[in-house]
Amino acid sequence: MKRKRHTPEEIVRRLREADVLLAEGKSIADVAKQFGVSEQTYHRWRAQMGGMKGPDVKRLKELERENLRLKKMVADQALDISMLKEIAKGEF
Repeated sequence: MKRKRHTPEEIVRRLREADVLLAEGKSIADVAKQFGVSEQTYHRWRAQMGGMKGPDVKRLKELERENLRLKKMVADQALDISMLKEIAKGEF
């Protein structure tokens, strides 16, 4: 079965809906079941995006992608530097 990826905006909207349902007296298990996610997923969403609004979450995801891209660039540069040092020593 293919997993559904929720967009950050969907997650924030669902967390707001969950707040309303929890205030009405439903349990976290019922809320998670209604949304089609596990309780662990609900708690992870709450921890990561609990107080954020839609644009904030979108910006966070963009920054995380950029950070990952920059980390890969640094790793590639570190490999290039180590290869150049080995070539300079003549140990290739």
